[in-house]
Amino acid sequence: MTGDRLVLSKVVFPGPEEPDTMPLYLDVDEWTELTVERFPDEAFVRRPRAAIPRETQSTPLRISHRNAAPLVTGRRSLTIPRGERVSLATYFNAFPASYWRRWSVVDGVVLEIETAGIGDIVVYRSNARGIVQTVATRHVEGPSTSRFDLAFDNFLDGGWYWFDLVARSEDLHLTEAAWLAPDSYSGRSIGSLSISVTTLNRTAYCLALLQSIASDSDLVESVHEITVVDQGSQHLRDEAGFDEVQADLGDRLRVIEQRNVGGSGGFSRGMLEALQADGPEHVMLLDDDVVVDPEGVRRAHVFAALCRNPTIVGGHMFDMYDKTKLHAFAEGVDRWNFLWGPITPGRHNLTSMNLRQTPWMHRRFDVDYNGWWMSVLPVSVIREIGLSLPVFIKWDDAEYSLRAKSHGVSTVSLPGASVWHVSWVDKDDSRDWQAFYHARNRLVAALLHSPFARGGRLPISNLASDIRHLLTLDYFTVQLRQAAYESVLAGPGALHGELETRLPSIREAAKDFRETRLIREIQEFESFPATDSSSHALSLGARPRGRKAWMRFLVPALRWHWFAQVPESAQGRPDTHVPHGAPWWSVTNRNSMIVSNAEGSGVTWHVRDRARFRSLLVSTVRSNLRIRRQWRALADQYRSSLGEMTSPRRWRETLGLDSGTQAVTPPQSGRER
Repeated sequence: MTGDRLVLSKVVFPGPEEPDTMPLYLDVDEWTELTVERFPDEAFVRRPRAAIPRETQSTPLRISHRNAAPLVTGRRSLTIPRGERVSLATYFNAFPASYWRRWSVVDGVVLEIETAGIGDIVVYRSNARGIVQTVATRHVEGPSTSRFDLAFDNFLDGGWYWFDLVARSEDLHLTEAAWLAPDSYSGRSIGSLSISVTTLNRTAYCLALLQSIASDSDLVESVHEITVVDQGSQHLRDEAGFDEVQADLGDRLRVIEQRNVGGSGGFSRGMLEALQADGPEHVMLLDDDVVVDPEGVRRAHVFAALCRNPTIVGGHMFDMYDKTKLHAFAEGVDRWNFLWGPITPGRHNLTSMNLRQTPWMHRRFDVDYNGWWMSVLPVSVIREIGLSLPVFIKWDDAEYSLRAKSHGVSTVSLPGASVWHVSWVDKDDSRDWQAFYHARNRLVAALLHSPFARGGRLPISNLASDIRHLLTLDYFTVQLRQAAYESVLAGPGALHGELETRLPSIREAAKDFRETRLIREIQEFESFPATDSSSHALSLGARPRGRKAWMRFLVPALRWHWFAQVPESAQGRPDTHVPHGAPWWSVTNRNSMIVSNAEGSGVTWHVRDRARFRSLLVSTVRSNLRIRRQWRALADQYRSSLGEMTSPRRWRETLGLDSGTQAVTPPQSGRER
């Protein structure tokens, strides 16, 4: 059908092994809607990370639900039974016209549909408010190819194209369909793409990812190279099934084994490899523990290649274990608090509210950054602004896009390009070993990019977080945050060296804190304490509101933790069991408590320690005041060192590539270098 035409997006369907994802590809349901179209434009700026209120979302009521799986007859084909209707107004198969109009060189799209049977094709478009209009209707009989030339005239602020299929007196068969660039782009090359995956002891996930990529011949054809940066002790090349994937991908697959220098070190290695003289135009960074639709990967590459200017193109994130839950659609950085967060409603369920029923999704959202679970970087941008910050994990992706923006390079989160990733709903990495990286890297990114004197509200936000953790007996977390402040104050020169030394020191320090040990067997307690009913309250009515109310709450709480003696019984038995997610201000008067972890697999035991509380409180106040006083000097220091910290030369030195270190590749690939 397409010949040498440039395919922007194929209409595709999931295989039988992925039935849960069907609503992302095909909509066969009937709906009635009660829609509230308000969306608070300034919600993110005023309330970073806060959930968007329910009243800002449409609230449709499904009155009929049908199983779409029997309709799908192939990766690109389906059959609509006589008298039935299906819609392609879905995340993966509708066309996000507003994004293409805003960022790309193309000025329209051609929809081509091959069908057999008798029925109708109805093409629709929406605007930024989610209002739907019919564009064209065509009756088809027998084998036919229908073409629709669609302009981008009315998509300035948002809007999508899609089509519905209606079977009449007999079944209607969709053979294939695609969204194509206008004829003037026929034969145009989009260049080549390298894919870089960083992995650490997740060999099964990583192998499945490679198998998925290898299954799509069109994608593989445009891939220059796939580099897997293996930083673990369990090596990908030893995983059962690796030889078959290596045979399928041939010389395109190269495995590099290096010591663990975190995600930023792994992705920087992938960027370095893409900088080779004969390298690609773009490199895609992918997490190892993701599931992809190869068509989404191909779309992101095509979009990046057709952007008017070099642009970072990212994909959205769906929940791997609840596959129609859209976890991250558009994200930004609140500069005043210097905190990342969603600028759209989070955890959106596309089974209960598909594209047609979700007005906010029709608006185009311009983002500050895209997570490196899936992100396409132009190699020209890497040459211009350098590689990742040497920060191990956390904030490397957000900082990179902020740095790129300061050089005039935008980031786009493209609908229809996405991954399924383990979401954050069963994680709380603000309290484990990662707390160090959260605190340090947030400060480093702010020193590099905050437009406010003394970092805006960030120093106060850090102090408030420290006090909250102290009052809830999370002493190890505060200890790590203190270490983060000390690392920042030591200056940027230490960052590369800490890539290998910091994590072992964190693990060593954890041995001195009782609350770092996860207790999975509740039988360890002679008498398991009852759940604390006061901390179960879902209502936030008890939360102090306003500065005066907070002072009336905090002063007595701090005084009690400073002066009150800790009873001896606290060391032998916890007083209460606190469920995960309990409001922190409801548990600030406990001497000994066990707290459920986010995934519900165990508890940690927290015991009040008056001496440790006093020491950490004094040091955190001093550290945050010192950072606030020295902000300008620190910012100048970090900004003047940014080019050196992120340079290919400095990264090659850190990775040992200038001292004879070799890329480790399975012998059969023939590409060791």
